[in-house]
Amino acid sequence: MSTPQPPMPQAAPDRQQAATAAYPASGSPHPASGSPYPTYTSPIPVVRTHLGHALASEWTKIKSVRSTIWTLGVFLLLVIGVGLLTGAVVAASDADLSGENALSMGFFGLLLGSMCIITLGVLTTASEYGTGMIRTTMVACPSRARVLAAKAVVFFLVAFVVTLVSASVVGILHVVMLEGNGVAQPSGGEWLKGTVGIALYVALLGLLSLAVGSMIRHSAGAITIMIGALLAPLVLALFMFSASLEDVRQALFEYSIPNQLSVFYANSLTRSGPSGWDPLWIILGVTAVAFAGAFALLEKRDV
Repeated sequence: MSTPQPPMPQAAPDRQQAATAAYPASGSPHPASGSPYPTYTSPIPVVRTHLGHALASEWTKIKSVRSTIWTLGVFLLLVIGVGLLTGAVVAASDADLSGENALSMGFFGLLLGSMCIITLGVLTTASEYGTGMIRTTMVACPSRARVLAAKAVVFFLVAFVVTLVSASVVGILHVVMLEGNGVAQPSGGEWLKGTVGIALYVALLGLLSLAVGSMIRHSAGAITIMIGALLAPLVLALFMFSASLEDVRQALFEYSIPNQLSVFYANSLTRSGPSGWDPLWIILGVTAVAFAGAFALLEKRDV
């Protein structure tokens, strides 16, 4: 007599079939009617990101790191401090400055202060590669071009505003301090070049440093390159005594950054070379080329 066999257990329903029945349409966020799976709505709103989000992120970064406070603080100290010291020394000398531009006294402080803007421009990009923060940045915003563009816009506005304010303060103080030395009131064109023009040039110089920092990806190396570009041409020209190098010496003088800064004060170091607003177009062209290279390398290289 055969022993009765126990009933076979029913096979567990296939999970894939159950999921297909619950979500018949691929990617459908809602289950089918009568499905055992509950609906779920994320509490986090999903929005399409744009440049405004990247700008807000970069603004949060640049205002919250210590390097911004220190570099801009030293910049203000140099531009305003050296400017006041220069004005006080000249005013105390009782020198006759008839026909001189009182705004030109701010050149010395801005030449030193431009090194702070260069440093901040490099740190805006290169420091993230040193700390590894660039990986988080790229995960949050996979569009690399958008990240670099946001950094450039935020930095340019910060550098321009700070330079414009400091140059204007120094210019006003010099006009007041040197009034007794026969200095005439600057014209509207001189004010425009000595404040807005010089602020645009310094901010673009910082943008050039930002692009170099993005390409080099090393803070110390990029800062060294930019400080060399600022001072080396003028120093080399000073020691070229050979007559055969006269043309090279003259070109280095004319197109050195210190001379281009002095052009905005109608006080060029040479009798030829850039004049008027020429330095602004020169630095704009160089910065545009540097950014083209920075964008190209950013898309090709890994973070």
